[in-house]
Amino acid sequence: MKILHLDTNHELIINQLNELGFQNDEDYYSSKEAIEKKIDQYDGIIIRSRFTIDKPFLDAATNLKFIGRVGAGLENIDCEYAEKKGVYLIAAPEGNRNAVGEHALGMLLSLFNKLNKADAEVRLGQWLREDNRGIELDGRTVGIIGYGNMGKAFAKKLRGFDVEVLCYDIKDNVGDANAKQVSLKEFQEKVDVVSLNTPQTPLTLKMVNTEFINQFKKPFWFINTARGKSVVTQDLVEALQSGKILGAGLDVLEYEKDSFENLFKTPDTSGNVEKGLLSEVEATKAFQYLIRSKKVLLTPHVAGWTVESKEKLAQTIVDKIKAKFC
Repeated sequence: MKILHLDTNHELIINQLNELGFQNDEDYYSSKEAIEKKIDQYDGIIIRSRFTIDKPFLDAATNLKFIGRVGAGLENIDCEYAEKKGVYLIAAPEGNRNAVGEHALGMLLSLFNKLNKADAEVRLGQWLREDNRGIELDGRTVGIIGYGNMGKAFAKKLRGFDVEVLCYDIKDNVGDANAKQVSLKEFQEKVDVVSLNTPQTPLTLKMVNTEFINQFKKPFWFINTARGKSVVTQDLVEALQSGKILGAGLDVLEYEKDSFENLFKTPDTSGNVEKGLLSEVEATKAFQYLIRSKKVLLTPHVAGWTVESKEKLAQTIVDKIKAKFC
């Protein structure tokens, strides 16, 4: 079987697939159109998020047997059409779930203790102890929306704290010893913290909006390590301004490209961005609020992006290919 690798990943993928007898070709720079012209030669694709795998691409891939996506989600693939064509879809949420759980906990503790705000002030020569008095996590109720690989990993990290952990999921009977599954109504009545851990689907797009936020009984802290397009940023900002949301840790943003690789204005060949020019994203009032607010902690879609997860994601893909085709 011939496999085409469309994104760089941990070297173990190619090394181990070579050992299993697969032919591995690499093409990290050709256009999607150029790839389409030769994709009929391949039995498998390994990709992160370089471009979408849509119907025209799948129609051109006449010999395709599988797509391996080195990541947790498959939203950049027309999964329904791929499955109709008999293409086996492989994702690797097991590979970065621990990293996501740790990142979510780190964001939450940083917000509670104002670590990013305090750090910035000390670097400016400001020693504001009372202004940086934090709050403790113990005694609070943490709510997790989406109790799959990522949600379960976050709940596991919370076991060392004296907290109640609730989860809400559209699937039944997903709760475990680390989180009690409850109805959305009970969830919204009790939680102090909301962690979003859902995949991107038609059900989750723009899910966190003003109507959804206002259904919560208490003001709450919000952590999103899932997908940016699940949140209406303007509505989130309004909730932060009103105090309905007390603080937000955002690893993902609504404005991200499908590839997740860039958000800001693309630098020129010298690496510089022309002064005074903002991208469409940077020019929005909502985004300007996020980057200026001391109640907001931002990271560039790296919750699952650790040295360890890079290897584990790759190994998960290899193991699933081996189990299916060897």
